[in-house]
Amino acid sequence: MLVVVLSQLACAAALPAAARRIGRGVWAVAALVLAGSLAWLLTRTAAVLDGTTYTETYAWSPTLGLEIALRLDPLALLMALVVTGVGVAVMVYGAYYHHLGHGREAALLLAFAAVMLGLVLADHLLLLYVFWELTSVASFLLIAGRREGGDRQRAAEQALLTTVAGGLAMLFGMVMLGRAAGTYRISALLADPPPAGAMVTTALVLILIGAFAKSAQFPLHAWLPAAMAAPTSVSAYLHAATMVKAGVYLVARLAPGFADVAPWRPLVLTVGLYTLVVGAWRALRETDMKRLLAYGTVSELGMMIALFGMGTRTGAIGGAVLLLSHALFKGSLFMVVGVVDHQTGTRDLRELSGLGRALPAVAVVALLAGASMAKLPPTVGWIAQDGALEAMLHGHLTGAAWATAALCLGSVLTVTYTARLLQGGFATKRDDRPRRPADPPRPLFLAPAAVLSVLGLVAGLWYPAVDALTAPYADQYPEPTGKPFHAALWHGWTPVVWLALLIVVLGLALHTARRPFSRLLRRLPRLPDAERCYRRGMIALHHGAVVFTRYTQVGSLPLYLTAILLTVVVLPSFAVLTAMPPLDQVRAWWTPAELPLAVIVVIAAACAAMLKHRLAAVLVTGAVGYAVAGLFVVQGAPDLALTQFLVESLTLVVVVLVLRRMPSRFTPASQTGPGRWARAAVALLVGLFVAGFALTAPQGRENAGPAGDYLRRVGETGGENVVNAIVVDFRALDTLGEISVLMVTALGVISLIRLGTRTDTRTAAGRRAGPDVVTESAGYPTDRWDEPREHWLPGSTDLLGAERSVLMEVVTRLLFPSILVVSLFLLFSGHYRPGGGFSGGLVAGQAFILRYLVGGPTDVEHAVRVRPGHLIGVGLTLAATTAMVPLAFGDPPLTSTLWSFHLPLLGQVKTSSSLVFDIGVYLLILGVILTLLSAAGTSLRAPVPKLGTGGGTAVGRST
Repeated sequence: MLVVVLSQLACAAALPAAARRIGRGVWAVAALVLAGSLAWLLTRTAAVLDGTTYTETYAWSPTLGLEIALRLDPLALLMALVVTGVGVAVMVYGAYYHHLGHGREAALLLAFAAVMLGLVLADHLLLLYVFWELTSVASFLLIAGRREGGDRQRAAEQALLTTVAGGLAMLFGMVMLGRAAGTYRISALLADPPPAGAMVTTALVLILIGAFAKSAQFPLHAWLPAAMAAPTSVSAYLHAATMVKAGVYLVARLAPGFADVAPWRPLVLTVGLYTLVVGAWRALRETDMKRLLAYGTVSELGMMIALFGMGTRTGAIGGAVLLLSHALFKGSLFMVVGVVDHQTGTRDLRELSGLGRALPAVAVVALLAGASMAKLPPTVGWIAQDGALEAMLHGHLTGAAWATAALCLGSVLTVTYTARLLQGGFATKRDDRPRRPADPPRPLFLAPAAVLSVLGLVAGLWYPAVDALTAPYADQYPEPTGKPFHAALWHGWTPVVWLALLIVVLGLALHTARRPFSRLLRRLPRLPDAERCYRRGMIALHHGAVVFTRYTQVGSLPLYLTAILLTVVVLPSFAVLTAMPPLDQVRAWWTPAELPLAVIVVIAAACAAMLKHRLAAVLVTGAVGYAVAGLFVVQGAPDLALTQFLVESLTLVVVVLVLRRMPSRFTPASQTGPGRWARAAVALLVGLFVAGFALTAPQGRENAGPAGDYLRRVGETGGENVVNAIVVDFRALDTLGEISVLMVTALGVISLIRLGTRTDTRTAAGRRAGPDVVTESAGYPTDRWDEPREHWLPGSTDLLGAERSVLMEVVTRLLFPSILVVSLFLLFSGHYRPGGGFSGGLVAGQAFILRYLVGGPTDVEHAVRVRPGHLIGVGLTLAATTAMVPLAFGDPPLTSTLWSFHLPLLGQVKTSSSLVFDIGVYLLILGVILTLLSAAGTSLRAPVPKLGTGGGTAVGRST
C-alpha cells in the first residue's frame, strides 16, 4: 500500500519535467498511474469484502509512538475506489479542458490523489493528520493557480485557513483521544474504545470540528462555494468526489466506536441535517451552474455526515451508498458544466438557452447524472435515498420526528434545484434572448462525464454489487432486532417508497411553481451569508492584529530580547528551585587547560558588552566562540570543536559584511542611561541561570540516557565516529528536520534581503549616480588603464581598481581547489574521524565566501555552474530518499545498510547508506550558503553610505 502511494508521488514529481517533452500527454501518464492503482485495488476487493484485512506497519519513531500504519478494510476500499476511479476520469477530462500548464496541473492532481489515498488507508491518528494537512496544501495550490491575487487566490486562502484551523482543532482532539486510550492506532481505538469522560468528550468534539470544516458543514461551509473559482477539473475531483469527503470519512471511521458517546449523535445529526437543508435552500438562489452544484455538494455532505454519524447499520448503508453515488453524479455534473462553459463561454443559467438541441449528447449525460442526484429510480441515488429514509423512519436509536422532517425537506429541495439546473441549462427559454453558439465537444472531452453518469445507472440496476460493497462496513454496527436492511432497488410498496415518491412529486411541483416561489424567496429574509461573515471576521481579525501589534511591537529590539530572555529564565526557575539536585559531584574543571580558556571566554564576553566600536565587539564575540571550541578540544570532543570553529568563522564573516551597512559605533543612547543597566541586569540574570542550569541538569539525571547505547552500537553503523553516527544514523530523523528548517529559514532570509533590495532600488530610481557609484547596468569600459588583460579570478573584472588585490586573487585561486578537497575529505571521512556532511558543507561554503570577498558576486557565479536552489533541492531529496528507501524493503525508515567492496589502489572499502544521507546534508548546506551569497550580493556590495563615526539614526527605541 505504501508503495502505491509513494509511486504516485514519484510520478507526480516527474510530470512537470515530462510535460516539456510530451505536453498534453502527461495527463495520459497520470491516468495510467491511477488506473494501475485502481487495478491493484480491484485485485483485492473480493478478499476484503470476504473479511480479509490488509495491513502494513513501518516503524518511524518508536520512542515518540510514531509509525506508518496502513490498513485496507471495507470502508478504506470504498473510498480508495472513489479516489482512484474518479481520478482516472478527471485525468482524461483534464487533457482536453486545460490549454496551458499541463505539467503543473496534472502533477498536483496526481499528488493530491496520492495523499488522499494515504489518508483513507492510514491506521494511525497522527499519520492521518499528516495526510489531512497535505490535502489542504494540495487544494490550496490547485485553487490558487500561478497568478497572484484575484478571486482564485482569495478563494484558496479562505479554503486553506478554514480547513487548517479545523485541522488544528482536530489534532488537539486526536492527541487527547490517543492519550486517553493509550494508543493512536485507529483499529485499536475502535476495538477497545476508552471509557467516556470529559477528556474523551472534548476530544470527540474537537475532532468533529475538524471534520465539519473539511466537509464544509454549517457554519464552516463558505470556503467550498468560493473554491468554484478553481478550474472545473479541480472542482470535479477535490470539491465533489474526494477531498470534501475526508471529513465524512473520518466520521464514518470513528462512528462504530464513539457514536454512543455524548454528544456525538445529537451534534452530528443537528449539524448534518441543518447543513442539508441550508445548502439545498441556498442552491435555489444561485444562477452560476458551478456554485449551484457547490451548494448542492454542501447539502449532500450534510446528509452523509448525518447518516454515518447516526451509528446504526441502516444509516451506515445509506451513507456508504450515498457516498458512492455522489462521487459519480456530482463528478459527472461538474464535468458537464465545464464542457458547457468551454463550448459556450458561460455557465450562467440566465444566459443559456437551447443547449439541449445544440448539444444533445451533453444534455443526455446531464440528465442521467441529474436523475441520480434527484434520487430517481433506477439510479444508485434512489438506493441511497431508500437507505436514508429507512434509517430515519425505523432507526431505533434516533427516531426523532424532526430528523425525518429535515431529511425530507432537504430531499425535496434537492429535487427542485436539480430540475432548475437541468431546465435552466438545457431547455429552450421562451424569451427572446439570443442563443449562444455552441459547437459539439470532442468525444473524449465528454467521455469521462458520460462514463460516470452511466455508472450511476448501472450501479442502480446492479444493486447486489452495491450491497456487497457497502454491507461489510455496515456490519460493524450492532445487528438490528428485525431483518437486516440491504441495499436494493425495490423492497416492495413500503412506506419508505411512498415517501420517496412524494418527495420527488413535491420537488417537481415546487420547480413548476418556480415563479411564485421565486417571488416568495425574494420576500423572505435572507439567511446570514457565510461568505460575508467570513470576510467581516477576517477584517476584524486583521484590525485586532494591528491593534495588538501596535501595543506589543514597539520597534525596540532590546525590549523584545528582554521579554524573551526573562520568560526563558522565569518559567523554568520554579522547577529548578523546587527540585534542586545535590551538587556534591560538581567539579570546577577537569583539566588545568580549561582555566585559561574559561578566562578568555569571560574577558571576551565582558569586552563585547563594554566596547563601543561595532567591529571590535564582533571580533571579541568571535573570540568567545573560538575559546568555546577550545574547551571542546580539551574535553575530547574534536567533532564539536570543528563544527563550532567553522560556524563561528562563517558567522564572523557574514556579520562583518553586514557591518559595512551600519554605523561604525553604537548609538550613544544605547550606551548610557538606565536602559543600559537594565539590559546588563537581564544579561547577568540570564547568564547566571544558564550557568546554574548547566551545572544542575547533569546532576539530576536518573539514568545514563542513550549515550552509552550509542557508544556500544556505533559499530553497527559501519563507522567509528560516534558523533557522526548519531547525526546521520541514530538521530537522522532529527537531522532531516533540522536541515529542512535550515532551508526554510534561508528562504525567509533571502525573501527579506531581496525585498529590501527592491525597496532600495525603487527609492533610488531616478537619482543620478555619483562619480564613485557604478550602476549594475552601466558596466565598465574595456579600455580602462587599471584593468589587466588576464585575470586570476574571472569575476574580478567587475571590480574597481581600488577594490582589487592581485595578491589575494592569486592566493584565492591557489587555495580554492584545496579548500574544496578538504571539504570532500571531511565529508567522506566523517564516519571514521571528525568531519561529516555538515562540516564539509561549511568548509566548501567558506571557499566560495573567499571568492566572493576577493572576486565579488560575479566571480562566484563563474565558479558555480549549478543554481544554488538546485543544490538545496538535490540535497534535501537525497536525505529524504535515503530515509524512505528502506520502506521498500520492509525495514523501518532511515535504516542503514552496510556495503563492502574492493577498489583498485584503495583495497577493501567499507561504507554505508548513511553516506548518501551525509552527501545530501553537504549539498544542502553548500546550497544555502551560495543562495545567501547570491541574494545578499547586490545589497552587500552596494556603495556604503558615509556615516559619521559617532553613529547614525538609531533604528527603534532603547529601553
